[in-house]
Order: sequence, then structure tokens, then C-alpha cells
Amino acid sequence: MNMVDAPKLMLDGEHRVLYELFEEELRALVTVEQFEAMSKEYTAGVSAFHLVLDNTMNKLRMIHWMDDSGTKGIQAMIDEAGMIVGFMLSPLERFSESDSRYSATTFKLPFKGKWYVFWGGEHVMDNYHYVEESQRYAIDVVRTEEGMTYHGDPDLNESYFAFGEEILAGASGKVIAIENNIADNVPVGVVNETEPAGNYVIIDHGSHEYSLYAHLKLGSVCVLEGTDVESGDRIGLCGNSGNSSEAHLHFQVSDHPDLFRDGTKSLNINWLGDVKVRKGEIVDGGK
Repeated sequence: MNMVDAPKLMLDGEHRVLYELFEEELRALVTVEQFEAMSKEYTAGVSAFHLVLDNTMNKLRMIHWMDDSGTKGIQAMIDEAGMIVGFMLSPLERFSESDSRYSATTFKLPFKGKWYVFWGGEHVMDNYHYVEESQRYAIDVVRTEEGMTYHGDPDLNESYFAFGEEILAGASGKVIAIENNIADNVPVGVVNETEPAGNYVIIDHGSHEYSLYAHLKLGSVCVLEGTDVESGDRIGLCGNSGNSSEAHLHFQVSDHPDLFRDGTKSLNINWLGDVKVRKGEIVDGGK
């Protein structure tokens, strides 16, 4: 079957046809009867789901659909054999007030060249950070080539295209905090939960706006606390430190420098040129 038709099978009551494509471990989590019951309840009142994402990354195909109301989503992950290894019914809670409130500071993309937005957007299918007010508009970006984030041995950080890439200040400001001594994790699946941001730089842009650049490479931070930086200045290198399973940059703007403080709010980012930084997009920071 054509995988993009999966929601139509659900709406047509052909749940068993779809279930037959579930990989064995997924079937162990839910019976066909349970899947049918959940599907019927979730799709009640929905006339159609529309394809909003169909990308393949590291040989895993990701497909997302959304209903006309924009409040119900479906996610599927497909392996190389065409089997469904992940399938999620995703209610899409929206926070329209904060969605429409952008940073006063205008930010350039904090890197050079083309990067893939793995997480970014204004609902949980596009951005898993969205449910947390303190990280709601954070982005995670990686470097890719031909649908892969690495070449060679996936257990080596140096195999990942993002590892060691220059990270730049997105706007001018004053560096108020850095960390530069956290070891990079061994990819994939090993993370440092005790130091979730890993190596990082925090820049104060005034107006209670602070940008965070996280998961930087051990020893690569090249700015000092208290120094002024200009937009585009190099501040470090992309790494795999902290709560990170492979080399990527976590970037966000907040109303307080302490991401983990109660009450800290992530701000929707005012990107220079109104760049659309959402899941599935390739964004270009230039040369």
C-alpha cells in the first residue's frame, strides 16, 4: 500500500490492513482490537487527514498528517523494509497567545551553510519542545547530506556532519554565561541528563531576551563571560554534549537566562528575513 494513505484506511475502517504493517515490537505494545478502538475514537468527526510532512532521515521515513481543524495529527515512522516502527495519534494543543508574541530582537541563523530542522514549529508534531513553556520555541538543527546526518561509523562523533561546525551569535549582545568542560557523548543513545545543556553560551540581548546555544563541543567555546559579541561572531563549535544523542545545535530565546527556573518562558523567534524554521525545512545561514 501507499503509506501516505494510512489515515484513509483508518477513516474507512480498514484498521486491520494498516495493523498488518506494524513491526513486531509495535504490535507487542497494542493489539489490533485496541488499535481499532483508539483509532475510531480519535478519528470521530474527522472527514480527512492531509499530508504535512514526508521526509526520510537516516533511512527512517517520517510521515505526518493533520486534520482540517489543525487539532489532530498522526505520525508514522517507516523502516527500510516498509514496516511501521512507530505510529502516534497526536492531539495538537495550541498556545495562540504566545505563538503570536515574537522576540523584539531580530536573529540571524546561528550557523553557516544549510542545516535541517529536526525540531521546530508551533505544535508537538513539529516540535517536541512545544509542550514545555520554558522551551516552547526552541529549535534543534543538524547537518545532512543525501538524507543522512552522518557518514561512516555512527558510533563516532566525527562521523556526524554537524560535529565541529561553527556556531555563531544570532544577534549582538553580552555573553553572560558559558560552560566549556562537558564531555561529548558517544552517539547514539548515550546522553548526559545531569548536565542537559552540555557546553553552552548564553547571550543577553537586552529587553529581557537571552539566547541559548547548547550541546556545544567540549573545549570549543571561544567567548568569555562579560564580553560583547556581534551578530555572526563565532562563539563555539557544534558538539554532542549534554542531553544529546548525536551532534546538533539546540537554540532558543527566553525571557530569563536560567532555562530551568520556574516561570522562564521561551519566546517565539523573530528571524531575519522571516525565515521559516520548522521541522522538515532546510534553512541556509549563508557563507
